[in-house]
Amino acid sequence: MKRLVATTAVSALLLTGCATGGDDQTADPTAAASSAASADTEALLDRHGLAGKNTTEIIDHLDRLAGDDRPADLKASVRSHELVLSGAGQELTLDIPDDRFYLSVAPYVNRTHDCFHHSLTTCKGELAGTDVQVEIVDDTTGTLLVDRTQTTFANGFVGFWLPRDIQGTLRVTHDGRTGTAKIATGQDAPTCLTTLKLS
Repeated sequence: MKRLVATTAVSALLLTGCATGGDDQTADPTAAASSAASADTEALLDRHGLAGKNTTEIIDHLDRLAGDDRPADLKASVRSHELVLSGAGQELTLDIPDDRFYLSVAPYVNRTHDCFHHSLTTCKGELAGTDVQVEIVDDTTGTLLVDRTQTTFANGFVGFWLPRDIQGTLRVTHDGRTGTAKIATGQDAPTCLTTLKLS
């Protein structure tokens, strides 16, 4: 489901509220503002080739873009329960499914950066296009959630859709080096992990 917070929506509401409405005194200003906001929403998504995609598809698409293909005029922040897109004075909030959590991981050897909410268009890790072996275990049940070799994206990250509200252990191995970290997928959990040093 899409939720929109946009400066254009606020402006449309104010303009509609001040208008006389001609002969139609029953016009709903909220409906008019909602219609304008919906058009702006579709324009923002269409401008970046995201129209018709759901939230998980948008996240997967943007995180995998090559460096030159990442839009400089679009900010995309992954929160625990939502994706926030902003650009050209508009902000669009898209809900992430209630049972899923997106964790993006940038393992490193020499250099890293601080991160809490993963930015799909600006975050960049050290190890781009690198094969890493990943294991993720649910600490409560012992269930092995991820066990595979995966190539990091062009931005140096690798992303995982995990069950909501778990405590787990992440283990990444590359070129004889290994890093381990505790993870969580709750309401206030980070969606960006950049502290996993391979040693």
